[in-house]
Amino acid sequence: MAFTEFRPLDEKLLIDYIKATPFLSSKLGNKFDDLTIKEVGDGNLNFVFIVFNSSGSFVIKQALPYVRCIGESWPMTKERAYFEALALKEHGRFCPEHTPEVYHFDRTMSLIGMRYIEPPHIILRKGLIAGIEYPLLAEHISDYMANTLFFTSLIFRTTTEHKRDVAEFCGNVELCRLTEQVVFSDPYKISQYNRWTAPYLDRDAEAVREDNLLKLEVAELKSKFCERAQALIHGDLHTGSVMVTRESTQVIDPEFAFYGPMGFDIGAFLGNLMLAFFAQDGHSDQVNDRKAYKEWILKAIEDCWNLFHDRFIKLWDEHRKGPGKAYLPSNYNNAEVLLLAKKRYMADLFHDTLGFGSAKMISNARKRASCERRAPDFAKMIL
Repeated sequence: MAFTEFRPLDEKLLIDYIKATPFLSSKLGNKFDDLTIKEVGDGNLNFVFIVFNSSGSFVIKQALPYVRCIGESWPMTKERAYFEALALKEHGRFCPEHTPEVYHFDRTMSLIGMRYIEPPHIILRKGLIAGIEYPLLAEHISDYMANTLFFTSLIFRTTTEHKRDVAEFCGNVELCRLTEQVVFSDPYKISQYNRWTAPYLDRDAEAVREDNLLKLEVAELKSKFCERAQALIHGDLHTGSVMVTRESTQVIDPEFAFYGPMGFDIGAFLGNLMLAFFAQDGHSDQVNDRKAYKEWILKAIEDCWNLFHDRFIKLWDEHRKGPGKAYLPSNYNNAEVLLLAKKRYMADLFHDTLGFGSAKMISNARKRASCERRAPDFAKMIL
């Protein structure tokens, strides 16, 4: 069967597609008598199928031309699948340990075939709700962020390479615009898409809309988000985009990827950990007050930044005489000036991280009222 135009998948059509795609079929040993298919797409946008048999497995992810949870009344470009596949391949070059491998991409069908991240991996958000500690999480995530951000920045790359890739990822404008709306615009005005725990937080939501100083800070962050093509960022790096065990960490779903400010990725992840911290009181009970777990989350936040900082600086040192055009060896030719450049760069990145993390917290707070109030209050204080 030829697939020459886009068709939304169902189980029968997916089997036909796999049979018509030799690379995917070979992953299953060309056997279909014991095939199992599970549709597990619990997100807002895509179909996600787990395909496996006794010989192998993979995941098929298909982007629909609309927002899945709403329907065709909200159109959405299916080209996001192209940018997700591109980002997975690019990030996989620099951090294969924490990026699922792409096996197949079909632009016509907006379809990605990739590694199945097998049980006991679960979504990190679910682990945080359950109160599970992940001793390697900070190390793994900091390694992922340092490698993907450093190696796609001008500290490592030539301006020719950088501008070529910036131009390519500018095509993902529709998903960038969605982030602009959800993170930097809607929370600060009356919008049909805003949600909060009413009526308990009605006054808090109103206070956000009336806070002029907060709006000025957010405007500056929105400007950076739109204008600063610093590195190839994941674009939606929250605790629902990370799958974990105690020994493994895999970053998934970079469909919002584009060349933007590094601090947006780092801040998004740390902001989500802060939300998880504030949410713990809502998960506590008489048996477990979650105090020890809250301490673990705080330590994870601290370690994520510190380990990222050290890893990023180490990469900079290792590649200081490489092709990167931002800090030419001929200009930064003594230890003192290079040290000052690094300090300024990392301080600026830390400030961006705090700002973007706070903006994500304000836009994403969805817990019970008492927990939810403290999270945006904390975020406003940081901003």
